[in-house]
Amino acid sequence: MSYTLHWSSEALRRKLEFVAVLLLIRCLGWLPRNAARAVGAGIGAAAYILLHRLRRVGYRNLQIAFPQLSRYEMTRLLRAEYRNLGWLLAEFCQMRKYTPENTRNFLSYDGLERYLAARDAGKGVLILTGHLGAWELSSFYHSLMGYPMSMVIRRLDNEAVDRLVNSIRCLHGNNVVHKDDFARGLISAMRQGETVGILMDTNMTPPQGLFVDFFGTPACTASGMARVALKTGAVVLPGFLLWEEASRRYVLHFGEPLELIRTGDNEANIIANTAMFTKVLEQYIRQYPEQWLWLHRRWKTRPEGEPPIYAP
Repeated sequence: MSYTLHWSSEALRRKLEFVAVLLLIRCLGWLPRNAARAVGAGIGAAAYILLHRLRRVGYRNLQIAFPQLSRYEMTRLLRAEYRNLGWLLAEFCQMRKYTPENTRNFLSYDGLERYLAARDAGKGVLILTGHLGAWELSSFYHSLMGYPMSMVIRRLDNEAVDRLVNSIRCLHGNNVVHKDDFARGLISAMRQGETVGILMDTNMTPPQGLFVDFFGTPACTASGMARVALKTGAVVLPGFLLWEEASRRYVLHFGEPLELIRTGDNEANIIANTAMFTKVLEQYIRQYPEQWLWLHRRWKTRPEGEPPIYAP
């Protein structure tokens, strides 16, 4: 009987989570875009105040990345980050309404020709990206403009919410590659000349991750992109959808293709290229620090023998 009650309670919790997410998406999606973004910014401001643990993680990460900043400057960055997250929430809820025509005033490209050249090379394209700017809107916008792609993501714990979120992500031809099928799905996609976006800024654990420098501190980092790129010859292209305050719009920036490091030692190549990809990501974060996900415990996994970075 106790097992049945526990299962029923868990099932009810998951159902309530799904209903809450569905209502949020519909309510913010129903509002005009500017109103939805204002509400999103308010949700972000409330989250900054209420979520004490995540705020502490943010300050700790900023101490690692920018030790020269004052507490006031760190607070300013964190508040801006939460505003950015609120905006991203609003944009996600609005995405069902977006068309190429009604997004012209707030979405555009920089470097699309680089992407097209990489795609036309025929060996597949790996988009190096991260939780910077409007990452959910990034792949959606690219598909909306006629360039569907795949995204490597982690399954959400709630299966119903996972299906709902993915149904929006894939409205215009995008495909989801779950981390469970990462290697097989990625190599297959490259052989077919497809495009896959990989978020390379999350904490990993060995053996999937290896330690490379990130803001001067070793961070356990996914090595899959380097392994697949070296194996298939796919083009690695930085790609980030960033909020440009001057023009009041999101711009999808595609950087120059990255030249892979190739020596006679494959394992050394994997480490060197993973470090290079991470350095490129760091450079983008340094340009747009208020748009990165500082609340993620990026340095959680430590080399053997090192003390933990984050308080319990």
